[in-house]
Formats: sequence, C-alpha cells, structure tokens
Amino acid sequence: MSEAPFSPFDRRAMARALELAALGLQTAHPNPRVGCVIARGEQIIGEGWHVRAGEPHAEVHALRAAGAAASGATAYVTLEPCSHHGRTPPCAQALLDAGIGRVVFALGDPNPRVNGGGARLLQEGGVPVQSGLLQAEAAELNVGFLKRMRTGRPWVRVKLAMSLDGRTALADGQSHWITGPAARQDVQLWRARSGAVLTGIGTVLADDPRLDVRLDDPPGGARPPQLRVVVDSQLRTSPQARLFSIPGPVLVVGRAPPPAEAQAFARRRAALEAHATVETLPAAGGRVLLEALLEALGRREINELWVESGPTLAGALLAEGWADELILYVAPRLLGPQSRPLVHLPALERLQDSAWFDIISSEPMGADLRVRLRPRQPFQEDN
Repeated sequence: MSEAPFSPFDRRAMARALELAALGLQTAHPNPRVGCVIARGEQIIGEGWHVRAGEPHAEVHALRAAGAAASGATAYVTLEPCSHHGRTPPCAQALLDAGIGRVVFALGDPNPRVNGGGARLLQEGGVPVQSGLLQAEAAELNVGFLKRMRTGRPWVRVKLAMSLDGRTALADGQSHWITGPAARQDVQLWRARSGAVLTGIGTVLADDPRLDVRLDDPPGGARPPQLRVVVDSQLRTSPQARLFSIPGPVLVVGRAPPPAEAQAFARRRAALEAHATVETLPAAGGRVLLEALLEALGRREINELWVESGPTLAGALLAEGWADELILYVAPRLLGPQSRPLVHLPALERLQDSAWFDIISSEPMGADLRVRLRPRQPFQEDN
C-alpha cells in the first residue's frame, strides 16, 4: 500500500466518512460502524454508511449514489473494505466491479476473515490503496468491534454515579435519582449504542430495574433491543422481575451448583427459562468468573458492554482489570461518610498500587458532570 502523503481534501473526505459512520452508532451492531465517500477530484459524488447488520455496507450505498461516475473515482472508507462473503457480498469486489480508481481507508480490519484481504484484493485488481488516514478517530468509533476481533471479548464500560464525596446512596440504600434528568438521558444514549447491558443480582433484588433503552427518537432510527444480562450465580432472579415485563432478550448467567443444591437450582432454572436464556459458566469462590462471562458475551458478538451494577460487581471488574472505560456521573451534592461507597475494592498496602486513570473528557450534563476515564496503564489483552 502506498505511503504517499494525504492532501487536505483527502482529510476532509475521510472526516466526512467518519461523520457518516457515526450515524450507525446505535444501529450497526454487531457489525462495525463504517462510512464511505466517493469523490472525483474534489467533488463528492456519493456517500453511504452501514445502517444495520444484514443490509448493504457503506461502500455499496455510496456506489449506488455515485452510479456510473464512480468509475475512476476515489473511495474513502473508514474501515478496510471486506473481502469475504458474510451477511452481504464482499465490498472490495464491489469497488473493483464499479471501476474505482483509488481507495483510501482509515483503519485495517482485524477480523480474521479480512485482516488485509480487502486491500490485497483491490491491489491485485490494479487499484492503488492507501491506509492510515484519520486512523485514531476511526479506531475510537469502533473500539468494541476492534477489541472483540483481537481478544474475543467486548469493550467494557462501567457506569458509576456518585456525590461529590464519592457516595452512591444513603446508608439505608436510598439512591433514587442521585443525578438529574440530563445525566439520566445521557445514560440512555450509552445504553443504546451498547450491544448488551450488564448488572448483578444484587441490583436486580434491590432496585428491580428494566435496563431497557428509553429514547423517544433514537439516533439512527429503531434498532433491535439490546441483550440484558444478569450475573446471578445462584439463579435468584425472580420470574416476576421487571426485566421480563418488556420485550427483548435477557441472559441470566449462573454457576454449576454443588450436588446438595442441584435439585433446587434446577427448579429455579426451569422457572427462569420461561422468560430468559440461562447459561452456566465456570466459577470460583461461588462467583461466576468474569473472564468466562466476557468471553461468553464475545461469542454472542457483543462489541460494547455497558455495566450498571452495584459496588461489588463494578469493583470486581475494576480490581481484576476488565474495565476498559469508566463513565462517571458526579452530582453536586454531599451524602456524608455513613453513605454507601462507589465501589468495593481490595484493601491497599501501598499508595502506588492504586489504580490510576486518565480523563478522556468531562462534560456538564445539566447540573451534573460526566467524566470519561480509561486506565492509565492499559490492561494486557491476555489478562
């Protein structure tokens, strides 16, 4: 592939392709979000983006918009064009068939079924190919897809909400709407872009949440409901839980019971299976192993996992290094030292052993503040 420098128009065209790709933020799952711009000289003649799995990819939409004028033009794509037959035919071949004269893509596709194959197919067909333009921006748009392709696990975002003194609820558990309407609406947008929403049995028993997406006008249009997941080692989730009061898939994850509990466990499982998929995973110390859970969700093609849980599950994800990102909502109020803490973490003997994070962004949400953070020392992919 060519390493020639990119022109100012190349950058503008790829930036536009990224804007198009972002239109699929809530709808493209489990596929990556991809945008495509086709231009002759410095005139854009076709645009497209991938709306949802099973429908045409961004390149096909852009080629249809450009028509015969696509012959000899340049295609700007945010991800390497695919080279395999999946739910749709290969886009690299569609570009060749249209007579595209040059292809610029932002980021290589780590999918083992592509992984350079699209670029090779184009080059073997005589089309000059360049890559790496606005690569970081393209990677950020698809952090979950990229991680799942590389590790088999989703990108894990842990949502937390706290007072100024780091508390989440009063000592008796009162926590209703610690943050305001703007922050709560923002949570709905994050749920909508995630492939699954995860919570623990403690939250289900205490709060009886629905964990659904409540948006009157979802960006990108309607999309299938997210998978809602409950980590419930002993299958204590009630068949009458509000999780089951609305349409959409629910997965309850437990552990294989000891022999003395097998009969009662089987009864609880049978009752839940009328409403949800129940899966048992490896456990240690009576708790489902988080690594096994994340790998199971990866097999279900979950790219981005949104975690809304109590301090135990959130703390375990942080302590074991499975959290890729924190979304922290800070309410401008004080709850006092007797109130409940943000997360449960193991005691530290040395200050230098504490977890450090980089602030990615901070943004007011009405009267509250949303802070996005990522681990300062990236967790190893084989953790």
